[in-house]
Amino acid sequence: MASETSTTTDHDEIRTWVEQHQGRPARVRGTEDGGSAGVLRIDFPGGAGQDQLEHIGWDEWFETFDERNLAFLYQQHKASGEDSTFFKLVSR
Repeated sequence: MASETSTTTDHDEIRTWVEQHQGRPARVRGTEDGGSAGVLRIDFPGGAGQDQLEHIGWDEWFETFDERNLAFLYQQHKASGEDSTFFKLVSR
């Protein structure tokens, strides 16, 4: 089975995928700048560097996501068929 990835800018699709994997919108602590949320991340349970991440609301997360013209690339399944939490933010 091949791994399957998708890329989207749809807020509902992103939020649904993240919440299905128990993730929460976050930023890297200390990177916020004026009106910007800073470096965006998704915090998954058991993820690395939890003390470096600060949870933020979806509205703030998506505002920065759109301002920066980002897209959400995510893996639906690993090649083994297991569920995956791999994602990255890429330019549109």
